Amino acid sequence: MTQSLDSPLALVGEPPPVNETRAITTAPRKRRLFRGERAPRAKQSWRRALARDWRLYTFLIAPLLFLLVFKYIPMLGNIIAFRRFRPGGSIFGDEWVGFYYFEAFISNQQFWTVFWNTVVLGALTLLITFPLPIILALMLNELRSRRFKRLVQTISYLPHFMSVVIVAGLVLQLTALNGTVNQVVEAMGADPVPFMQRPEWFRAIYVSSEVWQTVGWGTILYLAALTTIDDQLYEAARIDGANRWQQTWHITLPGIRPTMMVLLILNIGSFMSVGFEKVLLLQNPLIYSTADVIATYLYRVGIQSAQFSYGTAIGLFEALIGLVLVLGANALSRRMVGTSLW
Repeated sequence: MTQSLDSPLALVGEPPPVNETRAITTAPRKRRLFRGERAPRAKQSWRRALARDWRLYTFLIAPLLFLLVFKYIPMLGNIIAFRRFRPGGSIFGDEWVGFYYFEAFISNQQFWTVFWNTVVLGALTLLITFPLPIILALMLNELRSRRFKRLVQTISYLPHFMSVVIVAGLVLQLTALNGTVNQVVEAMGADPVPFMQRPEWFRAIYVSSEVWQTVGWGTILYLAALTTIDDQLYEAARIDGANRWQQTWHITLPGIRPTMMVLLILNIGSFMSVGFEKVLLLQNPLIYSTADVIATYLYRVGIQSAQFSYGTAIGLFEALIGLVLVLGANALSRRMVGTSLW
């Protein structure tokens, strides 16, 4: 059929023929997901990642085995807190006694003495040893001489690498009747004081030794956190007329606040776990009224007196208190500050 020039088709022309086969093969393949269908898996699945980086994952074997053998499997032994355990019998106890051992230590006045000793000693340790690393880190951050800064850091770090036995020996030698402290006291005209024979002196001596041994090491994380703060914030604050104290209060402390809160939560979690080794090495029967804590009480009752079920019940009670403290501190930190462990 012929078309006239006045026809629109004559001006535009006939469309080119369509290659139906090519159109079908080159069309984008789109598939609509209906209800009940699953999306295709990602190319980099965990199996492919494991097959590709299996050499790196082998480094996890030793830590996982350590946690399994020394942390999780021993949890099965907590069952003897509810069962009567006899040496030579089943490792999970011989008979069910329920909450008998929990009622026993709740009604024991000696337990509550060591419990409050643990609370007081843990509170003093937390209130004193937690802010001091922050203060020391801020002071070191203000130093301009790198040599002097390294010297102070080295001197403050060294006590952390000393054994607890050595630290306890130094404390006992310094506080002995003829020790260095009493020599200074006698030089000032006073009588020597038997520090380790008077209960009122134990807490001060213990906290002082903890400060000397742990404060320097605790500044490492805070110094690392200080390096992440942008220097432009300090420049802007100086332009606005802020002094060093105002810069520290409004820039430095908010910058390291997440690190502070995480470490505070961890310290609260170990609130009841007052250092067993150091307390055991420093205490003696004359100062049990203030120096005896739950850990040393468990050692005497559970190990030396072979009351394993009774000691397990006390240890489980202490662990539950620590769990509640960690969960409460984490929830409070997430609500008030916005920083938490999980």
